[in-house]
Amino acid sequence: MKFLLLFLLLITTPVRADQDDDFLAARDAFRSGDASKLAILAQRLQNSPLEVYTAYYQLRMRLETTDVAQILSYLARPDDTPLIDKMRAEWLKTLGKKQQWELFDREYPRLINEDTELACYALQSRMTNHGQAVLHDARELWLRAKDQPESCTVLVESAINTGVITQQDIWQRLRQALEAGNVTLAKSLAARLTGNRAISAAALDRAMENPARYLEKQPLDNVGQRAVALFALQRMAKQSPDLAAQRWDNLAVHFPESEQHYFLGWLAYEAARKHDMRALKWFKQAGNSPLTEQQYAWRLRAALRVQDWPDVLSAINMMTEAQRGDAAWRYWRARALQATGRRAEALQIFLHLSTEPTFYGQLAGEELADTPVLSTMQASYQPGRQDIAAIEQLPGVKRSLALYRMDLRTDAMREWAWLTRNFNDHELIAAAEIARQHEMYDRAINTADKTVLVHDFSLRYLAPYRSAMREHIRENNLEEAWVYGLMRQESRFVTSAKSGVGASGLMQVMPTTARWIAKKLGLKDYRESLLHQLDTNLTLGTYYMKNMLSSLDDSPVLASAAYNAGPGRARRWRAEAPLEGAIYTETIPFDETRDYVKKVMSNTVYYARQFGAPPRSLKQRVGIIAGKPADTTLIDDKSPGGTQ
Repeated sequence: MKFLLLFLLLITTPVRADQDDDFLAARDAFRSGDASKLAILAQRLQNSPLEVYTAYYQLRMRLETTDVAQILSYLARPDDTPLIDKMRAEWLKTLGKKQQWELFDREYPRLINEDTELACYALQSRMTNHGQAVLHDARELWLRAKDQPESCTVLVESAINTGVITQQDIWQRLRQALEAGNVTLAKSLAARLTGNRAISAAALDRAMENPARYLEKQPLDNVGQRAVALFALQRMAKQSPDLAAQRWDNLAVHFPESEQHYFLGWLAYEAARKHDMRALKWFKQAGNSPLTEQQYAWRLRAALRVQDWPDVLSAINMMTEAQRGDAAWRYWRARALQATGRRAEALQIFLHLSTEPTFYGQLAGEELADTPVLSTMQASYQPGRQDIAAIEQLPGVKRSLALYRMDLRTDAMREWAWLTRNFNDHELIAAAEIARQHEMYDRAINTADKTVLVHDFSLRYLAPYRSAMREHIRENNLEEAWVYGLMRQESRFVTSAKSGVGASGLMQVMPTTARWIAKKLGLKDYRESLLHQLDTNLTLGTYYMKNMLSSLDDSPVLASAAYNAGPGRARRWRAEAPLEGAIYTETIPFDETRDYVKKVMSNTVYYARQFGAPPRSLKQRVGIIAGKPADTTLIDDKSPGGTQ
């Protein structure tokens, strides 16, 4: 039997290599428009799991001219792959441009992944039969859509011309565009405003480029002029709440009460994000002015920062029901209830939240007992060989494995996500185990993370490369669980991972940081190409972790924040007085870093349990963050920034 398996392996490997070479060549032929070469290679790949890709390539090259029957035949294939829905979307866009509504209407209901361009084509098709009644749907789409494809233009124009989209609607969307700093969109909307709401594109440009100078001579005689002034003030507040507040003191009298409250809400928001103690005062001065979800969140964080528990409760009560359902706000609501003497209500929230394997779920569990609640970490399901074999035979798995093998990670991830989108918990765990066996660690973790009722935490918290990592951890005297908690968040253990800002490798080290560390360590032969080499990446990453930890009070919370956003920011985010680590984490101004620190610390608790380390609660680990030193000029911060 062993000889048979060895023989099968020997004859399979060359075939697989040949197929990989053929597929990569077919992909290149498609990209270069070489239909003849593609046809030859597609013939060779007829029996490959990736035949559906070569068929797509051939069809896509002649989508405008090919026979409808061939397209419909491809779309009717039983293959469970995102490529078919991709082809359907591309063909529907072609039909929409040509206004071939009969074919469009027949195929559109089968589309799975919707987008705004196709939604507008669908409305155009309906308009041929239902006329202006469709324009109300177009208005709703226009109000919530982030982009404005060409297919929507005819609908928007009709809705504006008929009054379905009103001047108030345009005004509302313009204000949202200015809040987001999208001046290009704001200028296109401003061109449609008339009367006292009229705004010139030149005024918006000046307010964007130099808000302080713009406000020096800005007339405030009508709604439009005041809107541009408010935009300039918001820009100033983003840069410096103090300067904006000073300028506002001289200008506030020119604005009606509603606009005063509106600006104070934004001034308070920007101040809260900079941990300015005046934020709560300004939020209160904003009165009942409606706030965005982000503003409500920072109103709560401002109260949390000073541990004003009654105001924490008040801020949560102002949120929408959907926003209040977020784990963070449920936890802090329970903490506020507990702090204000409503222990029984708090315990009910802690009890429900403790079942969730998240940062706040763990903290909630710890409020219920003296030791961490980690019973959910025990594997409650492990798939058998037959369960794994059944999933492994699926064509989508074979395609994903082949694409990963060829380092076509984006295509492989799309295939895997499509394959697992409707899996139940047992199927997800079996798929995660297959991914682990093939060293697709990121897919294994992400797939295991999706389970709802049945879990396998050994798959959620994989720990590869332990032998390679051991010496680096020992040299830097680091806790293994924290190192793995950070690596899991950084790269999901993908050695070739590279972020959008250039961070590379298993520990996602920035090139500038790598050069700085290499110099510190005296690595004379270091060059950037070594950053993806496993041992070098671990050497640099663990040294940087140790450097951050030792320079930041041995606090893993501060060091994790520094690893992601840079040590200077991690220091500046401290309060004047000692602050609970969970509050420090929740009030980190960067969304990415805030989420990152929570996940790193949560991961650390699970890894510590897996590695058999002495029990330490998450609350103990996040600890208390020391206040800022009296003289911040004494801080020597020459180390480079993090991975943001």
